[in-house]
Amino acid sequence: MTETQQTGRMVGVDIQESEQNRAVVEAIEADNPDCSVQHMPGLVRITSPTRLVINQATVEERLGREWETHEFQMAIVTYFGHIQEWDDDEIVIAWNH
Repeated sequence: MTETQQTGRMVGVDIQESEQNRAVVEAIEADNPDCSVQHMPGLVRITSPTRLVINQATVEERLGREWETHEFQMAIVTYFGHIQEWDDDEIVIAWNH
C-alpha cells in the first residue's frame, strides 16, 4: 500500500505563473517523475502522491543563472504538506507520518 493510499492526501504546491517561474515548474517536473501538473489561469498546481523535491541545481540549470532556495517563497501561492527540509540546495514537501 502506498503512502497516498494510507493517508489519502497528496502533497503539492501552487506556483504563480510567470516567465521566471516556468523554469521552477520545469525543474520540479524533472526531479519528480510521479508529479502531476495542472495549468490554471495565473497559477500552476503541482501535486505528488508522495513528496515534492525542489533542487537548486535543477532550477539553476533551467533558469540559466544562480538561484537560491529562498526565492521559492516569491513563487509559491500556497502549498499542502509539510516542509520537511529547506536548506541552501533542496526543498522537500511531504506529509510527516
